[in-house]
Amino acid sequence: MTEEQYVLEAQSGHLQQPRCDTVYPVGLYGWRKRFLYFFLSLLLVIMIVNLALTVWIVKVMNFTVDGMGNLQVNGEGIRLEGISEFLLPLYVKEIQSSRASPLVVRSDRNVTVNARNDQGQLTGQLTVGPDSVEARCQRFEVRSRDGGKVLFSVDEKKISIGTDTVRVTGSDGGVFGHSVETPHIQAGAYQDLKLESPTRTLTMEAPRGVEVTAARGKLKATCRKDLELQSTEGEIFLDANTIRLGSFLPLGVYSPSSDAASKKQTVYELCICPNGKLYFSPAGSSSSCYSTSNVCLWN
Repeated sequence: MTEEQYVLEAQSGHLQQPRCDTVYPVGLYGWRKRFLYFFLSLLLVIMIVNLALTVWIVKVMNFTVDGMGNLQVNGEGIRLEGISEFLLPLYVKEIQSSRASPLVVRSDRNVTVNARNDQGQLTGQLTVGPDSVEARCQRFEVRSRDGGKVLFSVDEKKISIGTDTVRVTGSDGGVFGHSVETPHIQAGAYQDLKLESPTRTLTMEAPRGVEVTAARGKLKATCRKDLELQSTEGEIFLDANTIRLGSFLPLGVYSPSSDAASKKQTVYELCICPNGKLYFSPAGSSSSCYSTSNVCLWN
């Protein structure tokens, strides 16, 4: 049959189609179909649970456009309100409390603030512990409220106190292990000033002079052994209305005569030996001081 005849037969409907009795089903049947439906149902349940958990977390954590709960993120930094707990180290440039509110930092053990340079090396550390406060740095300063005056500074070589007055209120006073340099030492009002060295020597030195003044009281110097007043280039000047020498001569008063008149003597003459020793002698019409007296000959 030529092509033209086949076309004509097909148009006239006389051409018979070949019969096909076998039917092939299309789709999923049996356990595969049930497994697919089960998997889709499980996936839908998981999606619903995840959506519910997401909504719950957003509601509990109070997520907003500005931040999360008390934590707000803005252009200037992070704003945190209320009490916060940090389990790991916190690295910040500046910590500032809100206006008219104190900044409180608490810890069960200690609070440590570290400062590092560009290389990560530790340059300063402040530790507030349960028993002490420690600062590790090259120089420690305490300034006034305006920051212009240094009130207290410490470095490896010296300690400087810039206040006008340093007051020690302890019952035992101040104990210094080495020398103290100061232009003025003054006791408080209605209190005594006492400088004491229990086991060693107390020395006061000044290139231009040392002045000890008691404006409204007496000045008392007591020692167990000799009391020396020495001036290498100047003089020792005693200026007072009355100069009294009590218990001046423990060895006795020298008297050349032994009659009863000398026992009633009330006026004495102050004599000095060649070795510098002073003694009393009964005053008479003439001088009664003798260099060969028993007092001068005693060692």
